[in-house]
Amino acid sequence: MILNLVRNPYLAVFNFVAFPRFFPVPDDAFRTIRIRPPCRFLRLAQILRAGLFGGGAESGRIVADAIHFETRISDLESWIRSVPSKECPVRWSNALIPTQKESPTDAVAPSHILLLRAGMIRQLGAGAYSYLPLGMRVLHKAAKIVRDEMDAAGALELLMPALQPVEIWQESGRHGHMGGILMEFTLGADRHVVLGPTHEEAVTDIVRDLIKSYRQLPVTLYQIQTKFRNEPRPRFGILRTREFVMKDAYSFGANLEQLNAAYDTMYEAYCRIFDRCGFPYVAVEAESGPIGGDSSHEFMVPCATGEDVVVQCVESGYAANRERAEIGKIAWPAPSVADAPPFVAVPTPGRKTIQEVCKFLKTPENQTAKLLVFLADGQPVAALIRGDHEANEGKIRRAFKATVLEPADQAAVEKATGAPMGFLGPVGIKIPMVIDQSVAAMPAVVVGGNAMDVHLTGVVPGRDFPLDHVGDFRNAVEGDPCPRSGLAMTVGQGIEIGHVFKLGTKYSDAMGATFLDDKGLSHSLIMGCYGIGVNRILAAAVEASHDENGIIWPLNLAPYDVIVVPLQLQNEAVMQLADGLAKDFEAAGLDVLIDDREGRPGVKFKDADLIGIPLRIVIGERGLKEGTVEVKWRTDSAAHNVAAATAGETILAEVVAAREALATKAAERRAARAAARSGEQ
Repeated sequence: MILNLVRNPYLAVFNFVAFPRFFPVPDDAFRTIRIRPPCRFLRLAQILRAGLFGGGAESGRIVADAIHFETRISDLESWIRSVPSKECPVRWSNALIPTQKESPTDAVAPSHILLLRAGMIRQLGAGAYSYLPLGMRVLHKAAKIVRDEMDAAGALELLMPALQPVEIWQESGRHGHMGGILMEFTLGADRHVVLGPTHEEAVTDIVRDLIKSYRQLPVTLYQIQTKFRNEPRPRFGILRTREFVMKDAYSFGANLEQLNAAYDTMYEAYCRIFDRCGFPYVAVEAESGPIGGDSSHEFMVPCATGEDVVVQCVESGYAANRERAEIGKIAWPAPSVADAPPFVAVPTPGRKTIQEVCKFLKTPENQTAKLLVFLADGQPVAALIRGDHEANEGKIRRAFKATVLEPADQAAVEKATGAPMGFLGPVGIKIPMVIDQSVAAMPAVVVGGNAMDVHLTGVVPGRDFPLDHVGDFRNAVEGDPCPRSGLAMTVGQGIEIGHVFKLGTKYSDAMGATFLDDKGLSHSLIMGCYGIGVNRILAAAVEASHDENGIIWPLNLAPYDVIVVPLQLQNEAVMQLADGLAKDFEAAGLDVLIDDREGRPGVKFKDADLIGIPLRIVIGERGLKEGTVEVKWRTDSAAHNVAAATAGETILAEVVAAREALATKAAERRAARAAARSGEQ
């Protein structure tokens, strides 16, 4: 009860009215009327009390009880302050906030630099970071937002061990296909274990033992757990590490309808999470799962240092990562056979790469094409791509309906084509070939001559090689047409902070996770997986919102909502007002930091800006003489003054307004998503 009083007096009022038998209050706590909660709180409490505790007589006393309550309650603030509590405002002098003036020499990304300078993280080794108290508060707030929305979406929380037996990884078939990122070691003489980078195997092992009937489905399980990856190149601070905190969820259903419903629910939950986090993000189409279709989305925060590429069309709203991004139709003309001269074989000794050939022939790269050979499920295939473009292996794999696509080595290329690598071309090629539409649109092109040290100039698509299989087989670039609107798309960088994915029956088939339907027939469970990098939320928030002075935390993620800065620590009036305001803010549910350090005001202000607290309150002798307190939002360039006598109420009103603005924006985004879903149906 005391915790409720200190954190939120309105909640305490609700408890007293709704549950008087469980929340007794000493008589001396009620003297004069000081706290008046909104009527909706009292009314809800009264209704709940009548429903839980009473018949007609009890219900008839609701109004009388409420009036009696309001006439008795008060001076709760002074009574609350007299009760010892661990919820007192934190003082900088007692906190561990080791800020730094200089930027670390080995840090490049703004989030890495600022989180280190703000004393929020500390590197222990390559790819391993400690979260200091200030950073831990942000991490906790991010995790709470994630947990709130996952619970609201109906997901059930559990906790699985990071330490996993290697046998379940062998059973799923992933053990030999992790590319060296799996951390493995031996316990004792013969216990081979791994540290989990993900938990598909572990959760499937749980579900196959506990879920046997369609009546138990659908179900979604999630955890917030530490993960491990043997990351070969840890960098950018907590963006790419070997140890990280992740929320991973897994849905299990009996059919595709249940999978799709779980996927849509998680997608909306992710949008709500990132709306509450308060930074810009975009949901982009990503590579599809084994079921096919648009069954995978990544959530990206745009920023210049992001490692992922986001392709967008502002007009249509289309967005995808580079691996998935489609390109609109590009028209190509019929070959002008009559006007075009025949192609010419040109010696190009030792010139194998596009750059070498273009320099030698004095030809722009966008007038050349390269033939790439792959093995699609073991069979040789080719793709013809413009010289200045990059092939998209996902698109090529889907074109050949292959499960696995990999580049062919030199021996495989020469066996399939009879030509040396570096001089491959489409003229006379015998293996199946797809042609990117950008090549088909060219009137003439330079290609390899399928002979050592030879290239062909003046090759006409459609005349010198057939245009039987033309399509989109490359990565999108700036200015490419949108597949929906046809308008030019933009390309930018982004940080991936979440991913939703339809797994299908990959793991349930491999590990024997089945259920019985209403006819007693056995089927594999259909899975989805949904991940959020919790510590990436911190880094993404900093990348998205900072300036030359430091971090600008969104209100819902900030380690503290308010920093109170008294300028003259020996002045009793200054400290009394500082402590009083801080306790009032804490009582109203805000997290408060008091900068009680001795030092120049400029140093304190710089540190406040560096650590990014949203609201700074400055109390000094000059202001008190004028009857004012200085208030500055971290997002504003200038401070403003409020009357000292009513500073608490005025500042709380500003905070409420800021929170309401965030809530309104989130509600507008929810409404827009709902409207978009309605339009698609």
